[in-house]
Amino acid sequence: MMMDWLECKNRRMAREASPDEGMIRSLIKSSNNKLESGRRLVMSDVTASSKLSLAYDSLRELLEALALSKGFKIYNHECYSAFLKDVMGSSDKADDFDVIRRVRNSVNYYGKELGKEEASDIIGRATGLRSFVSSELKH
Repeated sequence: MMMDWLECKNRRMAREASPDEGMIRSLIKSSNNKLESGRRLVMSDVTASSKLSLAYDSLRELLEALALSKGFKIYNHECYSAFLKDVMGSSDKADDFDVIRRVRNSVNYYGKELGKEEASDIIGRATGLRSFVSSELKH
């Protein structure tokens, strides 16, 4: 069960912060660089988990930029799901992020082997969510 926004704030995993335009631009640039790096890697059994990590990091940095633009600093990846659900009003996007985060964590921390098909599916979900976040950043 994912944490809600109030719990994230109460546990000091998310706090109010002044929007920092320089930091937001820097996060967007870094996010775009990771997205492009992932695109340059050819999908194979060897690169599947690396491509997933790059896609996730690109998405998370863009989410960090969005949160900052809305006046929040988030210190826990689970709280990005709560931010999407409770601040941005999108349960579907929160659920998508949570799935992507869990798969990435299982690869990074628990040695899960990721096939090309599953990696492509999760990367596609991350890319779709990234498009949503990017469009919200432009508002």
